[in-house]
Amino acid sequence: QVQVVESGGGLVQPGGSLRLSCAASGNIYSITEMAWYRQTPGKEREAVATMTGGRSIISSDSVKGRFTISGDNAKKTVWLQMNDLKPEDTAVYYCHVVGLSRTRYGTWTDFDNWGQGTQVSVSS
Repeated sequence: QVQVVESGGGLVQPGGSLRLSCAASGNIYSITEMAWYRQTPGKEREAVATMTGGRSIISSDSVKGRFTISGDNAKKTVWLQMNDLKPEDTAVYYCHVVGLSRTRYGTWTDFDNWGQGTQVSVSS
């Protein structure tokens, strides 16, 4: 079983900063991708940033220049540094992890897991 846990959300004033963390654990052999998504009520989940193959990719034009994704593959952890936050950044932020894990039968299988989400609220 693979678990994905996010942390670091909260309430911040416009212009402020937050740093989200995402840690994957369990019987993981390798990780292909770790990514951040966000979702607001009534809207589809939006890709924000991705770490894959050692590269960091900012997927959302609205956060370019303000958000940075970084990661430590050995620790199976990815962070999202969010600066100059705006009210429109308010959302539940989810971590998505894709990779290869070992089953209890000793075989290897792909996994594709989401965290439970962490709320980010930007308001004065």
